[in-house]
Amino acid sequence: MSEKPSPLYRDPTQPIAARVADLIGRMTLPEKVSQMLHEAPAIERLGVPAYNWWNECLHGVGRAGIATMFPQAIGMGATWNTDLIYRTAVAISDEGRAKHHASLQPNGDCAQYYGLTFWTPNINIFRDPRWGRGQETYGEDPHLTARLGVAFVKGLQGDDPKYLKTVATPKHYAVHSGPESERHHFDAIASWRDMRETYLPAFEATVREGEAASFMGAYNRTNGEPCCASPTLLQKILCDEWGFDGFIVSDCGAIDDIYMHHCVTPTAASASALAVKNGCDLNCGCTYHALNDAVAQGLIDEATLDLALTRLFTARFRLGMFDPPALVPYAQIPPEVNDCAAHRALALEVARESLVLLKNADSFLPLDKGKLKTIAVIGPNADDDLVLLGNYFGWPSRSVTPLQGIREKVGAGVEVLYARGCDVRDVDTAGFAEALAAAKQADVVIAVMGISQLVEGEEGQEEGVRDGRRSTGDREDSLDLPGSQDHLLQTLAATGKPIVVVLLNGSALAVNWAAEHAVAILEAWYPGEEGGTAIADALFGDYTPGGRLPVTFYKSIEQLPPFREYAMAAGHTYRFFDGQPLYPFGYGLSYTTFAYRDLCLSADEIAAGESMTARVTVQNTGVVAGDEVVQLYVRDVRASVPTPIRHLEGFARVHLEPGAAQTVTFTLNPRQMSIVDDAGQYVVEPGRFEVWVGGGQPGTGAPGVSGSFAVR
Repeated sequence: MSEKPSPLYRDPTQPIAARVADLIGRMTLPEKVSQMLHEAPAIERLGVPAYNWWNECLHGVGRAGIATMFPQAIGMGATWNTDLIYRTAVAISDEGRAKHHASLQPNGDCAQYYGLTFWTPNINIFRDPRWGRGQETYGEDPHLTARLGVAFVKGLQGDDPKYLKTVATPKHYAVHSGPESERHHFDAIASWRDMRETYLPAFEATVREGEAASFMGAYNRTNGEPCCASPTLLQKILCDEWGFDGFIVSDCGAIDDIYMHHCVTPTAASASALAVKNGCDLNCGCTYHALNDAVAQGLIDEATLDLALTRLFTARFRLGMFDPPALVPYAQIPPEVNDCAAHRALALEVARESLVLLKNADSFLPLDKGKLKTIAVIGPNADDDLVLLGNYFGWPSRSVTPLQGIREKVGAGVEVLYARGCDVRDVDTAGFAEALAAAKQADVVIAVMGISQLVEGEEGQEEGVRDGRRSTGDREDSLDLPGSQDHLLQTLAATGKPIVVVLLNGSALAVNWAAEHAVAILEAWYPGEEGGTAIADALFGDYTPGGRLPVTFYKSIEQLPPFREYAMAAGHTYRFFDGQPLYPFGYGLSYTTFAYRDLCLSADEIAAGESMTARVTVQNTGVVAGDEVVQLYVRDVRASVPTPIRHLEGFARVHLEPGAAQTVTFTLNPRQMSIVDDAGQYVVEPGRFEVWVGGGQPGTGAPGVSGSFAVR
């Protein structure tokens, strides 16, 4: 008796498309529907293992035990270093692959958070500092976000011609940035100009350049259409215009929102049918169970479900889930890569590069430990390992708080006194006395302030909240240091001791008192497992800070337009804000100095549709080595429609030894010189363009050079 032939979908020599079609063709309708939920059960008769599509790796493999924890995404944005972010994503995907294969059950089942489909990066534009999830993004600028987003996607997905290393899922598509409390029913109204100039470019780049294999839709509506069922966003733009051919997943519970909160359809069945017909293939949640009823009611046909399943199973086959591990190169990554020494060193490198020196009066920093006898380290974030992690995190095997990093740096020769002083958000001053006593004994006070998961985060998040008092998400009332932190700083300053402020936070802070009275301010974000080491390295001169702000630091909430206003021209971000910020986007100081010269544009005049090259020389004119972030800004002088005041269109982070110089070249393509007309079309108009290349924005005190050219 001959053996039954193996089904085609089990044959790794066959084309993936044929294998996927063969597998789907063997499924019943209930089986098909079951595979469109994020918690997809096994189909034992077909040998399809259970798979949970929901996995996280925003800045390290999240919620899956021990993993290397890199700085929160906003800190990655502050590095302005695409190569570094690519290498970070490679390391994260190495650990994700290793964890996946080590955790697989004998039957191939995969538990949640140990899969290979990662719901990251978050490339929404951080248009307003009140938004609690802005910490998950790379900042407020479309160009910076696009470049880092593409690097992260490529690092996650690998470069094998057949197999995906992991699946990256840029989110939340699109026009999504708060308020968190209204995300399930809010309608974000955005003009075509704002869509094309601000909200969509990073998503487009991760499709066209990054070749992202997946996208996640947002909770909200955009211009009246639920994002997870939007024919405009999903079909017209993402698939038809940009050529996306991967799968689309809803944010968690977003399909429920379509009928329960947006009230676009009356039932779960109709909401599910609408979403699938418009391209949302996978439901994070359980609403798609109603697709069985939707088919029975004639709201959708089985052939449309097959299209969604084709995209889903194509991803699983490209991940090698139905092939022998020996054929899949990424299946050979050893478990020892997780939490390895090389990854810890990389986490330290990213943490260092994320540091932004905001103030350094009279070059007070770096500190000379040889001249110090006693240091007082004070503040609610000084010795809290949890605040290092932000949100969507895993657990490092060892973390270094600022207090620990400073103690390890100075060794036994310097006494380090510690007092918490106050909590992050409470107004209680009971700890002031201890802090004051420590400050009086010290030569210098290092005050580690800021915010935490208690103050900012996702709607109702519990992650990282130890005392059970959950964050509401956004900071709608104030950008100031919360609680009694400013009061504590003023009390410490009354001792007459110099105050160095270190900030741990995921969004802009209005630290007006510190900006005037502290001798130095170092922005450290949520810096990951090696944050304390990086901070100490910078404070004591073993590393020269070179990061730049990826967001604007405003003086007060009064400088902001309404939180619910999505029109960029209302004054959102540096591109449209015409006031005086506390610290501008792109800003950052160094322990050395830089000078720019010899800006050379490739032509004084070009024809519409041609590219322009800008070349500049930057030199380290100081006495220590350091990094400079060279930034190119463009201003359209004679546009016929409203345009940004200026917009970033190029950047490069370069390391220079004292006296060394480097020539940096940028290319401006026609898209970067375009206006967006009222219909949302890119048009290059005749006119004059001003170009600034320097260490920050023009008019902010940053060194740089300017030029101009005409388009005919």
